[in-house]
Amino acid sequence: MIVAVLLTALALLAACYAVQLVRTAKARGALRPSAEGVAIGAVANFFDALGIGSFAPTTAWLRFRKLVPDSFLPAVLNAGHCLPTVMQGLVFMKLIQVDPVLLIACIGASILGAVIGAPIVLRLPVRAVQMVVGAALLIAAALYAMTNLNLMPAGGEAVSLGGGLFVVAVVAHLIMGALMSFGIGLYAPSLIMLSLMGMNPTAAFPIMMGACAFLMPVSSLRFIRSERIDLRLVLGMAIGGIPAVLLAAFVITSLPLTVLRWGVVAVVLYAAVSLLTTALKARPEAAAAEQG
Repeated sequence: MIVAVLLTALALLAACYAVQLVRTAKARGALRPSAEGVAIGAVANFFDALGIGSFAPTTAWLRFRKLVPDSFLPAVLNAGHCLPTVMQGLVFMKLIQVDPVLLIACIGASILGAVIGAPIVLRLPVRAVQMVVGAALLIAAALYAMTNLNLMPAGGEAVSLGGGLFVVAVVAHLIMGALMSFGIGLYAPSLIMLSLMGMNPTAAFPIMMGACAFLMPVSSLRFIRSERIDLRLVLGMAIGGIPAVLLAAFVITSLPLTVLRWGVVAVVLYAAVSLLTTALKARPEAAAAEQG
């Protein structure tokens, strides 16, 4: 019953977000989806549903192609991958059993974190966004490499947490929800933390995907109203991503991903170094401008 209520609430939240996204795009004359956005959404969310992740590879591609300014990255990532992530949440919360109290608590904490984080991101200077996203990409590359080298925690068999571990998990998801607003993916940190606490990694999937599925529409409602966003790109990513998630979840349920992850490591490292270099160069240039 609890899971059914969650799924219904998530579907309604996603519908509200979708309506607002279309209305905002129409008002700004940006209702025609970007074709490249459709391709990005399809590829990134297909592999996201298989466990690769979508934020880091998308950031790398957006920077490589120079599709948006760096200050647009958090908004485009959250708003563009929002509806495909909701689809993942609906699928995995339905298919995989986990303690509903823990699930609700982590989701609620993540939403609160997103509510706190989104307005902060929109006020940050470009250089700060570059530094935060660049550092996040370095961490993502390390996590991909650790996965390939079998250095990730194996986890246990638990499907619930009690006492202090429950509190730690909820507080951690509050922080991770805030960081999601910066374009820092929640999946890997959530999976690692819950596995280290002894949870079955499979049982962690509805928690991490459910948390993202609920918090992204909440934060993205603010993002789509900002000026730091490309709505044509966002629409394209949503349109391409939803069927790709369904394909990965129900048709192609697994692939040999090791080689692909090494490729993602290389691409993500390139994007991280590029972002951080740009941010570090901006500081002396700003100082020189002030002196001049």
